[in-house]
Amino acid sequence: MPTIELPQGTLRYDDVGTGPAVVFIHGLLVNGKLWRKVTPELSRSARCIVPDLPLGSHEFPMNPDADLSVEGVAQLVADFLEALDLRDVTLVGNDSGGAISQVVAARHAERVGRLVLTTCDAYEVFPPPLFGYLRLLPVVPGLMTLLAKSMLHVKALRDLPLAYGWLAKSGIPDDIVKSYVKPCATDPRIRRDVKKFVRSTSPELTLQVAKELRSFDRPALLLWTPEDRFFPISLAERLCEDLPNARLVQIEDSYVFVAEDQPEHVAREIARFVAMEARAGVRATTN
Repeated sequence: MPTIELPQGTLRYDDVGTGPAVVFIHGLLVNGKLWRKVTPELSRSARCIVPDLPLGSHEFPMNPDADLSVEGVAQLVADFLEALDLRDVTLVGNDSGGAISQVVAARHAERVGRLVLTTCDAYEVFPPPLFGYLRLLPVVPGLMTLLAKSMLHVKALRDLPLAYGWLAKSGIPDDIVKSYVKPCATDPRIRRDVKKFVRSTSPELTLQVAKELRSFDRPALLLWTPEDRFFPISLAERLCEDLPNARLVQIEDSYVFVAEDQPEHVAREIARFVAMEARAGVRATTN
């Protein structure tokens, strides 16, 4: 995987395929491997760019003074798009990466041409109630270290609903889950980075950003999983009302990690969305 130097630090990313740029934004305590089943199909028609964001499963710690709040990570994403000189990007977010993507679309949309939100945090749900305990990790001394090291060594803990157990209906291969847990369990600098993000998660932010999204008039696609326990379909319906140019597609037989459960469906929907909106843009230019 190539790396790029940003003001916040060194970022690893994957870059496969050619065509319109699609940038994938993962959420907390996972990395770009979340999208590993989607990009092989989609890269036949698009350039798929997948950064490993500093959300707890990244390899390279950021600079000690880096702003890694939710808004800071959104700025990092904007800096990443600029550093690669990406334009008219389709930005795809999932889970807390969806909240980051909403902030990018609302406040750093210069290089964003389209927005895809797959089942994710929004409005009053940031974080979901079942994961509310995560907000204790930065404030209780030693708690993050204890949990991370315990999860790395005990599979039963990784499989709990309060961990990774309810994130994918089909399950997540254990070697992938361990790769998500290992950086935080083994490097205190990674724990420092993720604490900055967790401290800043707040429904006040996502409620405010939802209002700001009313001015994002570019095409938006919501790919939502109605069976998911954390992010009800009502969030997607409300986002459809606030985003001026949005439509909703429900994806069955999946939980929040739709890229894990239904990767082919996700890839097809994104490919169709990008192609359809590109044709619409050509028609608008020629008229």
